Amino acid sequence: MMSAYYHSFIHLLFIGIIALFPVVNPIGSALIVNHYFTGLERPEKRKAVKQITLYAFFICTVSLFAGQWILQLFGISIPVVQLGGGILICKTGWEFLSAEGESSEHSVKKATASSATDGLQDKLFFPITFPITTGAGTMAVLFTLSAHSANNNITSYFVNTAALMLSIISVCILVYIFYLNTRTLLRFAGSNGEKIINRIVAFLTFCVGLQIGVTGIRSLMKM
Repeated sequence: MMSAYYHSFIHLLFIGIIALFPVVNPIGSALIVNHYFTGLERPEKRKAVKQITLYAFFICTVSLFAGQWILQLFGISIPVVQLGGGILICKTGWEFLSAEGESSEHSVKKATASSATDGLQDKLFFPITFPITTGAGTMAVLFTLSAHSANNNITSYFVNTAALMLSIISVCILVYIFYLNTRTLLRFAGSNGEKIINRIVAFLTFCVGLQIGVTGIRSLMKM
């Protein structure tokens, strides 16, 4: 019996990490949110990233245990969440593209410095944690995993839930590591390479938001 529980735990832990990693995408998301950390010292950035990680863990945990009930309470469907999240991500990508396109280097530095000091705290949950880090895709995956882990046997339920919680913790640790060390990753590309990467990531952010929004629209049309 213990062997069966152990096998179920390992199996669901593996499935949870594999399912969550692409939708959270800690590497790609770290490049997307890098703009928000411009001008921060290492201790300030560590504090901000720690708070983002805690927010992400909170969203994932709530989605796992109560997400479906919350959506039913407000009468919201997953396609609507996808559409709304897609629009917000598009907005973020457009703002990054506009910032990259400014001709005055002084104005860009001034804007990023202001964002790093005064406005960052208000942006840690929205839009950095939600919907950029943990958005509609993450919620949908956790809803599915929650249904997959359901079991009438109370012991099996707790084993499955523990596996999913460990999956969430593992992905959140990856978010913390990559978000904290984004500057190191970009440093290998050099100053010109960093500008190119930031421009490409900004465009891809807009496209990802557009794709999520289109997916939501298609799902709504099928309902």
